Order: sequence, then structure tokens, then C-alpha cells
Amino acid sequence: MMAHDTSFHRSLSLPLGARFILGIMFVIFCEASAATAQALTEDQLGQGLSISLWGPHTQCPGVAPLVAIEIDPDRYRFSVHYYQEDGFSDPLDIRQWQERTGHDLVFNAGLFRENYAYLGLLYGNGRSLGSKRHPTWLGLFVAEPGADRSRRARVLDLTFDSFDEAQPPYREVAQSLMLLDRTGKIRVRQTGKRAHQTLVAEKSDGHLLVLKTTEAVSLYAIGECLREAFPSLRQVMAMDGGSSSDVAVSSSLRHATSKMAVLHTWLPLLDSSSITHIGLPAVIGISPRREQDSTKTGPKGVR
Repeated sequence: MMAHDTSFHRSLSLPLGARFILGIMFVIFCEASAATAQALTEDQLGQGLSISLWGPHTQCPGVAPLVAIEIDPDRYRFSVHYYQEDGFSDPLDIRQWQERTGHDLVFNAGLFRENYAYLGLLYGNGRSLGSKRHPTWLGLFVAEPGADRSRRARVLDLTFDSFDEAQPPYREVAQSLMLLDRTGKIRVRQTGKRAHQTLVAEKSDGHLLVLKTTEAVSLYAIGECLREAFPSLRQVMAMDGGSSSDVAVSSSLRHATSKMAVLHTWLPLLDSSSITHIGLPAVIGISPRREQDSTKTGPKGVR
């Protein structure tokens, strides 16, 4: 959402079916013990990609369950997309982005101005997409390093970590808010404003976790919750929120998942057909990694 727009803090309505599922999950998670609050019951969508509904209610009574998407960067590559760079005259909504790029999964990047200019550093396929470093938003999603020895995707904190804009060490970059740093400090103010949120977290095992709220929540509250209930998270950044907070899963993965003989509690919560979507100028997509392709490209700027 545009940085100055008050709808950044507005909740999105969920369909009736999704609210029913969410109510059931609240009952289940309320009965869970604090010792199991971090456990995730995962749907394995592919080698290195899983989705679950994580309910931290025991330790975080003010935070509704979150859709948790765990990604192994050694098996999935990341691509940053900006609508003009990809040849589009207007921003696409999350469903259109997924369909046009063909990624298995797409989620929103950071904040943007009224003219859709991205607020902060943004790199795609090694090219700067015209944004300058934001002086106070110090979270930096980075992926696809030039050096093989580097982790393939990370969350950097510009308070502690350096980033050379002249010679960027990563090909895919998106700057946004730092939420929870490696020292356990929450890096946002306690304003009381509530909205849907999209978060990107780096785990201690090197996997990335994309978290999507199912109800409006304050960033400070979710930062406290993650610090107490999910200690394996090394650090967490917040992407854009409100009506810009969005995730899309490919129809092929959704179809394959629906055939599994288990209850997929996250499916109705990411039901693209029943949720209002807005145009997003910048998104991040993931696709299975093909080792023979050093830089995978395709038509219309798709990578």
C-alpha cells in the first residue's frame, strides 16, 4: 500500500468459509500447550516448500493463526519483479502476477509511493529498479548471491550488515521495515494500529519463512509473539501491509494439495477468488531451482 495511505492499517474481510475454519483452528490452538506452540503441521508442496497454519495462541493470545510458508533457498530460487521492468503499464494484482510469471508462489514486496515508485532499494536480476536506499527502513531481503559461498537467500539488517549498492552481492533485493532483529529487539513502535501483515523471516537453519496474517494485528504485537513463541527465527522483516498484504499459490499446487487426504486449513485462507486484491507494483516469486541455469530468464521479463 502507498506509504501515506491510512488503509495500510485496514483489515481485509475473509469469506465465511475461511472464518469458520479459522474458528475451528482457534479452538484447536487454544488447547495446545506452550511447549508445542512452535510446532508446525506442514503440507509439503514440494521438496523445499511447505505451507502450514501456525497458531501461537497459547503464548500470544492477541495474535490469530498465521499462514506459514517455509522455503529452502537451496531448492527454490527467488525473483523480484517490478511491473514496469516486466513490461506492464499498470501494477498487477497478486493473482495476475502469479499467472504471468508462472512462479509456484508469489508474495508482496515492500511499500511504494502514490506513483507506484518503490520506497527503498529494489533489485531484480542484478539490476537496480530505480529506487534509493531508505534511511530508516533497515530490513533487506536478499537472494541469489554472486558468490557461491553465500547463503542463497537472507534477511539482512542494515544496522549491522553492509550492502554495497555499487557492486551488489545479491541479484534480488527488496528493502522494507526491520521488525525483529538478531538481538531480540523489536524495531517498530507500539502504535496500536492493526492491519494484515506479510513478514519474511530467516530461520537459524537457513530456511526462509513467509508469514501471512489471517486477521489484522499490530506489528509490535506480532514482533513480541515471534520473539517469545518462535525462537528459531534469527531475524524478521515486515513487507507492506493492509490491503497490499497478499500471497498467491499456483493453481497446479493448489489442485495437487486439494487431492491429499488431509485437512488443509490454510487453503481457504489463501482463496484468491473470495478476497479483494489490489495492484502491486513489486512482488517476490519463488520457483524450483534448476542448477543448470545460472540465471533463468523467460518471456516478458519472467525469471
